[in-house]
Amino acid sequence: MRLSPFRRALVPVVTATLLLAPSPALAAPPPPFRDPALPVAARIDDLLSRLTPDEKISLLHQYQPAIPRLGIGVFKTGTEALHGVAWSTDYDNNGAVVKADGTVFPQAIGLASTWDPALVKQVGSAVGQEARGFNARNPTLWGLNLWAPVVNLLRDPRWGRNEEGYSEDPHLTGALATAYGRGIQGDDPRYLQAAPTLKHYLAYNNEVTRDTSNSSVPPKILHDYDEQAFKIPLEAGAANAVMPSYNLVNGRPNTVSPDLGGALRKWAPQDIAVVSDAGAPSNLVNSEKYYATKAEADAAAIKAGLDSFTDNDTNGSITVAAVKEALERGLLTMADVEKADRHLLSLRFRLGEFDPPGRNPYAKITPAVINSPAHQALARKAADEQVVLLRNNGNALPLAAAKKVAVVGPLSDTLYEDWYSGAMPYRVTPKQAIAERAAVTSSEGVDRVALKDLATGRYLTAPATAGKVTAGATTAGTAESFDVYDWGAGKNTLRAAANGKFLSYSGGALVNDADQPSGWFVQQQLKLDPQPDGSYVLEYAGNEVTEPWFGPNRFAVVGADGALTISAPDAAHATKFGREVLRSGIAEAVDAARGADTAVVVVGSMPFINGREANDRTSTELAPAQRALIEAVAKANPHTVVVVENSYPTTGWDTLSVPGIVWTSHAGQETGHAVADVLFGDVDPGGRLTQTWYASDEGLPSILDYDISKTGMTYQYYRGKPLYPFGYGLSYTSFRYGTPRASLAGSAVRVSVDVTNTGTRSGTDVVQLYSKDSGVQRLRDFERVTLSPHQTRTIQFSVPVADLAAWDVSRGRSVVAAGVREFSVGRNAVDLSAAQRVYVPGERTLPRDLSRTTPAENFDDYSGVSLTDTAKTSGTSVAAVAGSWVSYRDVALNGPARFSASLSTVEPARVTVRLDSPTGPVLGTAQVPSTGDRYAYTTVTAALAEVTGRHDVYLTFDGPVNLATFSLR
Repeated sequence: MRLSPFRRALVPVVTATLLLAPSPALAAPPPPFRDPALPVAARIDDLLSRLTPDEKISLLHQYQPAIPRLGIGVFKTGTEALHGVAWSTDYDNNGAVVKADGTVFPQAIGLASTWDPALVKQVGSAVGQEARGFNARNPTLWGLNLWAPVVNLLRDPRWGRNEEGYSEDPHLTGALATAYGRGIQGDDPRYLQAAPTLKHYLAYNNEVTRDTSNSSVPPKILHDYDEQAFKIPLEAGAANAVMPSYNLVNGRPNTVSPDLGGALRKWAPQDIAVVSDAGAPSNLVNSEKYYATKAEADAAAIKAGLDSFTDNDTNGSITVAAVKEALERGLLTMADVEKADRHLLSLRFRLGEFDPPGRNPYAKITPAVINSPAHQALARKAADEQVVLLRNNGNALPLAAAKKVAVVGPLSDTLYEDWYSGAMPYRVTPKQAIAERAAVTSSEGVDRVALKDLATGRYLTAPATAGKVTAGATTAGTAESFDVYDWGAGKNTLRAAANGKFLSYSGGALVNDADQPSGWFVQQQLKLDPQPDGSYVLEYAGNEVTEPWFGPNRFAVVGADGALTISAPDAAHATKFGREVLRSGIAEAVDAARGADTAVVVVGSMPFINGREANDRTSTELAPAQRALIEAVAKANPHTVVVVENSYPTTGWDTLSVPGIVWTSHAGQETGHAVADVLFGDVDPGGRLTQTWYASDEGLPSILDYDISKTGMTYQYYRGKPLYPFGYGLSYTSFRYGTPRASLAGSAVRVSVDVTNTGTRSGTDVVQLYSKDSGVQRLRDFERVTLSPHQTRTIQFSVPVADLAAWDVSRGRSVVAAGVREFSVGRNAVDLSAAQRVYVPGERTLPRDLSRTTPAENFDDYSGVSLTDTAKTSGTSVAAVAGSWVSYRDVALNGPARFSASLSTVEPARVTVRLDSPTGPVLGTAQVPSTGDRYAYTTVTAALAEVTGRHDVYLTFDGPVNLATFSLR
């Protein structure tokens, strides 16, 4: 286009004007903490330099508030993600719990039963992806620090949280936790997809008095057993945070354990954060009374290594005020605060929060991944692999030829969520899945009853829409009908036929409003207590009845106006009811089973009732009504198969004469498909038990006794015959194991074995390698293997010699002792090959030298003592009482002249040194004066008779003494 003369003349003027005009201001460069080219430590230094003291303190609370002037948003530690993203608490809605609607995988105990780390890593990866998807949906609600996995060892089947853990074995637990954690983290070398947190450090397996109970754990069990489940994934770099547990270990609350800033961080190759359990910092002052003020408690926790305070819900001001007071009182320095901040900020930097858009590959993940078709398929695969075949007499399974199947039982057509489960986006029940393959007849097998007030003749009546139950009608119709579910230990739930909802306690009344039992206080638990005169009383049995604020009234009373209230303190003052069976659950199930090719009875537990967080089990027996149902159906149809759907070992199966028993966890949205896949033989049952199933509850020790070497718990120490051993599970084919070959090759023991599928179909087995040393059996390695008919595969294991180390109390450290180890290969901890003996070089066993100052906790045996804290910050002492003793084996005595000990006591006592037994010859006795306080230690001495040679030394006590150290010189 040509320009006019006027425009041609104008161009030079305009150009000159533009050249002379000032340039627009250049955008300021981003601060160094936002520069991804810098090392993380330098970026943290820069960010901390820009924060005010108040802002630094604010980062210590679980809800780290936004810092708008720096463009920093809210960050929250803790999204629950145990077997899928489960729930989170809403910062913008006063901490209200919001359940996730993502993929629900099998419970952790189910994932572990696969013995398949590669699969567990896939599940972890899916969970990490969905966490990013939820975070993209609402970053304030759905944080990327995930509180999973739980790695507490399942030493006692009565633990209410058994479903959350993996195994009673530390090696298996460590391998699976490593897999799940790495899956969550993702494979990017720089960025984290999400940040897994190991729960709950340490020795935590009881819910009863969990915030005040002391786990007294001798050093050998502590180091060789409990710690290993945490050490393995931490050393593998598969965790980015750790949560200390509520309980005390050896007298000290874990919230202030010196391990938080010590051992845990030494094990981890990268920086980790330590986050408290909910309310645990306040427990230090309240229930535990370990510190007098919150300022002292919070200061001690920070000094010990705690970085993030999950306390007072969304209200961070209480923690902030306590930390400020601690600073003012000189209990803390700002350097202590900054040290904790560094750990938390390191987490945020690795999650990519402060990097420019486009740098972090995981930031591209959208909510589309949530419950994606790929994750649904993975959920089914995981559910398939975790099913365990416990019994298969006469090849009762698979059901390939079954055309008509009766599917009965209280869990036959329902799926239950647990406390750490998200909301299932869909549910495939066993009945639905079996109906895809065969004609089905069905019944829940529960009684439908009417409850009549014997004083008035009026029946309890539920409205058609949710409302209060009253006594009004004189005849029993649908509104007066209730289905009774038996969950064992006398606990029932009642479902109103009027609207299909369960009865719940509400404001002193019972209301038919619950889709399933749930909630922190499970208010759907009721008891129908039989009375000597044949009547029944209705007792409320929700979790909160033991709380001091609940009050004395637990029993139901019908008032003159017909209103039903929980208002009587005992059965004598309660309304008596007649229990009229309108429809027999057993009779209905038997009718369904007659004429069917097979009867499948689905029984098990209700995760909110049969033990969970805050509630241990009192029994592992199957509920009586469920047992009676199995017996009746099996009598009507000899080809009866039982599906046990629960999350802990149960007892009594040895006295039930059914040909087939299958176990599954509450395996999420695909549970039904998994059950059907195994029952019909599409999937060979490859799941294996990760706990010992004991024959009965009789003989089980106190759940508070953590010394498994004394109690004989877990396969490592159990001296009886288990119902089903650790590692147990059957296949639809058969396997032959050759003779193992074992040898020392450099720094590892190599073991190989030939495994052959001797059957006519493909099948899966888990080949397990065990070692035995000093009578203690340990799983060393395993491999899940699938073989075609007549296929043979050589399975090779390599065990580093360093992994054979065990805690040596005489040296106070882990030692590989020189000597012979026995290695066996088999299908479980009992069904093993002949042992192969391998000499392992290492340190020689030496006699004890008690002339050196010896920590008293390093005993070889004991009776009547426990372990306690020497000081609130560190140290462990033996807490003795009158009549108790500790022993130290194989001591080299060279005529010691004096016994010296550091101890405390509030009452005068005596410590006696004896030889070779608690009643053996006396070498000397020390008088112990009162020190006035358990933390005030003094040194006492006593002359000793001269003795030489090698002896066992016993210290006996005639009163309460805390003994820290001693020597014989």
